[in-house]
Amino acid sequence: MAEYPVNKGIGRPVEFKGLKAQYLFVFAGGLLAAFLLFVILYMAGVSQWVCIGLGVTAASAVVWLTFRLNAKYGQHGLMKLGAARMRPRYLLHRRRVSHLLRRKRKGRKE
Repeated sequence: MAEYPVNKGIGRPVEFKGLKAQYLFVFAGGLLAAFLLFVILYMAGVSQWVCIGLGVTAASAVVWLTFRLNAKYGQHGLMKLGAARMRPRYLLHRRRVSHLLRRKRKGRKE
């Protein structure tokens, strides 16, 4: 049986064959989804060769996309990308300019 090195250094992210951190979960989840797609289509009565073709294509796409994302965004890149999508594009102030520029008085809440 083949043995694969898994980096478990202290303070370092888990790395397997070049994939780091959350990309391992994306990789495993994508391959599991491709396998479930294959099983569901086969159980539904779709032709065996169509199931194999779709399964291999889906698995290849998952592998390619995962390694591409890993190379493009790095270890924490997916979290940074998600945070950038949550940030609003612009802010709106629905107050008059005079209210924004006026000083607040002590004891008075505005």
